[in-house]
Amino acid sequence: MNIVLMGPPGAGKGTQAEFIKKKYPIPHISTGDMFRDAVNRGTQLGMEAKKYMDSGQLVPDEVTINIVKDRLAQADCSEGFLLDGFPRTTVQAEALDQVLEEAGRKIEAAINIVVPDEILIERMSGRVSCPACKTVYNLKTNPPVRSGVCDKCGEQLVQRSDDKGDTVVQRLKVYHEQTNPMIDYYRQKGVLYEIDGNRDSEVVFADINSLLEKIR
Repeated sequence: MNIVLMGPPGAGKGTQAEFIKKKYPIPHISTGDMFRDAVNRGTQLGMEAKKYMDSGQLVPDEVTINIVKDRLAQADCSEGFLLDGFPRTTVQAEALDQVLEEAGRKIEAAINIVVPDEILIERMSGRVSCPACKTVYNLKTNPPVRSGVCDKCGEQLVQRSDDKGDTVVQRLKVYHEQTNPMIDYYRQKGVLYEIDGNRDSEVVFADINSLLEKIR
């Protein structure tokens, strides 16, 4: 199965990706994973990406797309993959289709987790995490037992700077501007599946799982 997982910040993509990984033997590949893999292997593309990353710039589409092509050609992707964080734009989606077409493959499902903006703002503004063990909490729906302290390792919890106030609203605005055309692109391709993400995570996965069982 060749899958793209989409959804705005705070929609629960990370949780659903973990569920999918446990159930299906395909690699979960995020943009960050691809960049780190290419850098760690010392590839020419990896070194080129590193220059942009080290200077705090976005890696250009051309470099990103070639790194994706390199990553999807690796043996662990032979039975499929779960892409998370890529593509982000229609240009990237079209380039991904071209890469897959050259390999005789195609995207079989673009799963879009849909959550109303007001719920996302509430989720993200209440989100805190542990810098040590990476456990994520929500002060409203899933608070730690002791205020400000991680249940698992006792570290002080922190809130990401981009999960605060106006920054959250701006992140969602940018997401919609970039992603809405891509949603239309996959809808026209007939592979878009929209999933209601404003429910318990296990209920959301039950719907995703039913979909994947049909296409596997």
